[in-house]
Amino acid sequence: MKRFEVLGPMRVCEGERELDLGFPQQRALLGLLLVQAGRPVPAGEIVDVLWSERPPASALNVVRRYVGALRRLLEPDLPPRAPGRRLLRRAGGYLLEAGEDEVDLLRFRGLTKRGKRAAATGRPEVALRHFVEALGEWRGPVAMGIPASVREHAVFAAVERELVHTTVMAADTALLCGRTEPVLSRLRQATELDPLNESLHARLVMALAVCGLQAEALAAYEGVRRLLAEELGVSPGAELAAAHTRVLRQELRPTGLASGPGTRAAPPEVSEPVVRPAQLPPDLMVFTGRRAELGSLLEVTEAAVDSAGAPATVLIGGMAGIGKTTLAVRWAHEVADRFPDGQLFVELRGFDPSRAPLDPAEALRCMLAALGVPPGRLPSGLDALAGLYRSVLSGRRLLVLLDDAFETDQVRPLLPASPGCLTLVTSRNGLPSLVASGAHPLRLGLPSAADARAVLALRTGPERLAAEPAAADEIIARCGRLPLALAVVAARATGRPDFPLTAIAAELRESRGSLDAFAGPAGAADARLAFASSYRCLPPESARLFRLLSLHPGPDLTPDTVAALAGLTARTARLILDDLADAHLVTEHAPGRYAPHDLLRVFAAELTEAQDSLTDRRAARQRLLDHFTRTGRG
Repeated sequence: MKRFEVLGPMRVCEGERELDLGFPQQRALLGLLLVQAGRPVPAGEIVDVLWSERPPASALNVVRRYVGALRRLLEPDLPPRAPGRRLLRRAGGYLLEAGEDEVDLLRFRGLTKRGKRAAATGRPEVALRHFVEALGEWRGPVAMGIPASVREHAVFAAVERELVHTTVMAADTALLCGRTEPVLSRLRQATELDPLNESLHARLVMALAVCGLQAEALAAYEGVRRLLAEELGVSPGAELAAAHTRVLRQELRPTGLASGPGTRAAPPEVSEPVVRPAQLPPDLMVFTGRRAELGSLLEVTEAAVDSAGAPATVLIGGMAGIGKTTLAVRWAHEVADRFPDGQLFVELRGFDPSRAPLDPAEALRCMLAALGVPPGRLPSGLDALAGLYRSVLSGRRLLVLLDDAFETDQVRPLLPASPGCLTLVTSRNGLPSLVASGAHPLRLGLPSAADARAVLALRTGPERLAAEPAAADEIIARCGRLPLALAVVAARATGRPDFPLTAIAAELRESRGSLDAFAGPAGAADARLAFASSYRCLPPESARLFRLLSLHPGPDLTPDTVAALAGLTARTARLILDDLADAHLVTEHAPGRYAPHDLLRVFAAELTEAQDSLTDRRAARQRLLDHFTRTGRG
């Protein structure tokens, strides 16, 4: 079996014998194929890497000669002109076929992946072992021995970035374990490779301190401080300064050092929570209905509580104002006693109108603090924080409510790995990757007319509805049965107890075509503000199509009519409609049939009036009319 080495001096060995790789450009070609092993490298990319400035006119012929020579070198018994099994012609380029056990870079990547998986599932000691083994494949500058002009190309720099990133993850895991001596030499190697990387230097400073090398840690900090001042004219940033402060305060101590050969390092200490977290927001006293959804939540909860396997996650999705958070909070209170180790609640701010979505690392820091982990024990880096979080939750049964998620990557690090835990996630987006990972989707539709009436009665008093049933029905209809709109109107009715419901209904009737009647005072529920926070997340083409939907005269939309309206191909229109459905700005109520909620249609009309010119609106209507004339259908 051959061994291919590119994470240091580039070599190919067969047994104890090292093969002669030939001319420098031929070696460079093999190096390029090695760093992209398993992926076809287009001939144009090969020419670009080997001759970065002025390739000769015969460059492609030269590449073919090099490929032939490398084939004969790697497979000496290969008949003339035979393609062999190592260097294959693929997709207008060449592919090196080799297994993970043959190529040091592939082994490095495989071990890194296993380390990340172990860290994410709360096994830091296992993760550290994998990361250290991965970095053991690193023997020096990448592809050393090929021409320097080739090594400067981005494909080789990308491998160096992989090495640095794995070193960072290894350092974070080692700090979590309190045992950093296995990564010290690699940290020093990485800082030589990337001498101005403050994150690397911060970890080196902390790793030295954990090894008991306080003076050396302070000297390392002073060295990089001078380098930053000389090279960039800047002072150390927050991360490096914080590491320095922790060393000065002697917050970093060895907690898992092995005492001799064969002695197993102690696992990282995981403190028992100082308090049992009880972070759920208050339950809404006017909750009613949703019997089918509560039944679905009951099934998942019972399975999670009774299961010895994986924890359960439920994704509660739906349009803005449909009642996702209300349902999640109600259910969390209902079953809180089944989770004896407490409840965590995090506002992820995915669609907050005034603040950016919460970074998952910041969320983890807040959750770990709520679980009783002292600030001094919190590691740097998302992977290390997620590993500590899952270690703290190991053997515990908690209920976690993650409200208003924007995307799966924001949620995934916050999911417990312990059996018996339940996570409720609310989001306006469909988060298909989270569902594909095993989350149970629960999409909320509009409440029934009876449930909407019950909500209005709870908020305004059943006597008022009984006295004016027709007005109550009109209010419910003009709110489109949307819980947020009902809450806004009910608040107005409650604030005017001497006003008849017929007057409230008349206000809604007169404001038809506008969302003014569904606006609340500053800080209160507001339909327009809620819809706008979904709309602003759309890419420009989707935002334009959403606005134009209000120009369609009928209740139903199909991809071909929408394509005509917006001047798009039917395929593009269908893809955008699917994106809008995933964002719950339209509903696909039957295959290929879409419709926005009545109030979302009004919102779209307001937007197109404000943002699209009269000429554009007229052109869209004309395209739609031409389509109806041509097809005879809508």
